[in-house]
Amino acid sequence: MNNSSCLQPSPATTVALPILYSCLFPAGIFGNILSAWIFSRQAPTRRTQYIYLANLVTANLLVCSTMPFLAAYFAEGHRWPYESAACRVAHHLGTLVMHVSMYVTITILCSIALSQYATLKKNCGPQDSPALPGTLHGRLLHVFRRPKFAKYLCLVIWLIVLCITATAIPYNVQERVSGEFPTCYNIKVEAGERPAMIAAYLATVCFFLSFMTVLWSYYSLTRHLSRIQKNTCIGEKHLIYRTVKRNILVIQMILTVCFLPYHIFRPIFYVLLTEYDCPRLNYLVEIKNVLTCLAATKSSLDPVITLLLDKTFKKSLYGLFTKSTPEHQKRNDDIFT
Repeated sequence: MNNSSCLQPSPATTVALPILYSCLFPAGIFGNILSAWIFSRQAPTRRTQYIYLANLVTANLLVCSTMPFLAAYFAEGHRWPYESAACRVAHHLGTLVMHVSMYVTITILCSIALSQYATLKKNCGPQDSPALPGTLHGRLLHVFRRPKFAKYLCLVIWLIVLCITATAIPYNVQERVSGEFPTCYNIKVEAGERPAMIAAYLATVCFFLSFMTVLWSYYSLTRHLSRIQKNTCIGEKHLIYRTVKRNILVIQMILTVCFLPYHIFRPIFYVLLTEYDCPRLNYLVEIKNVLTCLAATKSSLDPVITLLLDKTFKKSLYGLFTKSTPEHQKRNDDIFT
């Protein structure tokens, strides 16, 4: 592509997307800050699930913090000069930070699913859990239940994010462009150059690995429960089994609804960009941006999902508006026990 005038935003880009991001931003910031405050006051910090959830909230806040930049970019980016400060800030703080944080949330969601699956199988005893702990499969699952491993895993994830961000921003800042890209809204920003395309393909592979891992967890858990249905172990804990199975299913639905369309379309987007066709180019870019917004929506909706799934979170939130006693906030009802 060598002509930026070919890319012209439609009202779906200049009006609808800024409105969506402007609505998602306050909802996501308020909900995730409230979640962080409740977790810091009520959640047992040494428990594995809350370590993952605390990092998930942090990643959600990063995604939500980029939404004002994205809203400004889609509303005014076709008027900004490419080398302007507004374009640089929107490009780096909007697109780059949002995408990197988005993959943090995907990785942590996958870790939560594995942790819940491993914990549930462990609770039923070794006689009903052939995968724990003797086999390699069992040992790998076992480590996801450990708080220490969860802390190190999240630390490694954030260090990788820091390295990617610190490498990508200086590379983009040092770029020099000719007059063929007079405005910020151009194919170079929307599609990126070869390094960005390679990174996009690698990120897509990582997503599908996470997606298939969560799918495997749900399938394995369902099969495991069916095998021990007649065992007395499942009788008294049937509600916990059913709840954790539902939680893994919810994670799978989040990945399917919010992230799967974007990651199916992304390779198609890069393949079809090889042909110079202005109408097709505009359609491809706008579909990509709509699917990106759908993926970002997940970070704003996470507090609502947490409210529905976590009884401790629900009781703590209810306690903000009522006079509750400590006995009413017992943690033994937490679904992650």
